[in-house]
Amino acid sequence: HWLNQVHGSCVVELAPDGALRPASAGRGEADGAWCDARGLVVAIMTADCLPVVVCDDEGRRVAACHAGWRGLAAGVLDATLAVFPPASTLHVWLGPAIGPTAFEVGAEVRQVFLERDAVHESAFVATASPGKYLADIYALARQVLIQSGRDVAVSGGGRCTVSEVECFHSHRRDGVRSGRMATLAWLDPPLAAPPLTS
Repeated sequence: HWLNQVHGSCVVELAPDGALRPASAGRGEADGAWCDARGLVVAIMTADCLPVVVCDDEGRRVAACHAGWRGLAAGVLDATLAVFPPASTLHVWLGPAIGPTAFEVGAEVRQVFLERDAVHESAFVATASPGKYLADIYALARQVLIQSGRDVAVSGGGRCTVSEVECFHSHRRDGVRSGRMATLAWLDPPLAAPPLTS
């Protein structure tokens, strides 16, 4: 199911009948989706923002979210973790996003994160340009995950959509001509039992 991503923190449920819940999400305006029905696919589109996939250790629930800097600051990753029971052991995959040597932001972006949590200071490196910083979106996401207090195992988070031209689309690199990448997540349907033989 495709979402109308708005760089926010809303995470919706993809119900077994394919509808989005809550009903207020009828227009699909959300930046994350989850399901516990097998065979349904949640989808996130990115072209520099961070796609994140989360599943529980038992393989009973899966979620995906679109975590650009605005969404991370607004709490989309927190909202995604919140759809899992508190005692769950979670596996988190950080997909390809703009890398820490390419993501230049202004002081106002850094300030938003520092107001959220002082731990985020280490994810910003000042550049030679006054008021400009290189931001590490992977570090920001990992810090949010650590600060959540949840039992998480994190993988991924080492690619750069801007510099790896042959591999990824990048809005920052290519502007409006950029394509998008889809991150898809689902729970496989149960395997059919083999036929009984006599």
